[in-house]
Amino acid sequence: MRIYSPAFAMGGMIPARFTCDGEDISLPLVIENLPAGTKSVAIVMEDPDAPVGLFTHWLIYDIPPTITQLPEGIPTAPALSEGIKQGRNDFGNIGYGGPCPPGGTHRYFIKAYALDTYLDAPAGLDRAQLLRLIAPHVIGEAEYMGVYAR
Repeated sequence: MRIYSPAFAMGGMIPARFTCDGEDISLPLVIENLPAGTKSVAIVMEDPDAPVGLFTHWLIYDIPPTITQLPEGIPTAPALSEGIKQGRNDFGNIGYGGPCPPGGTHRYFIKAYALDTYLDAPAGLDRAQLLRLIAPHVIGEAEYMGVYAR
């Protein structure tokens, strides 16, 4: 299983347009090589370098396994087409909230989870709720990381 963004190289600088210094639109993502039996995919984007500790930037779940690409600029709506839902980030908003470090260089990890079920969970879950729901259903994982500095 693999996840990556065509917008930047692994470990590379996230372009400003995907951050609070730019348009603050969601990153384009590609998800490949899902394990057999995948019924849905969940994605979590987080910053472990935030002053308050782990900071969640994006939760998106109930992604059908037939969707292999998420375009940039996904609307910040709780429910999207094809049953896709978005959770609440640590800015307190639904959907994507781009990198916005108070200073220095921060790492942003984008983790994809292949699940053996469709969660059919409500939109607006927070990180703890989502991770608790997916824990017994994860059949594959992939991770991609970018950095951003201010």
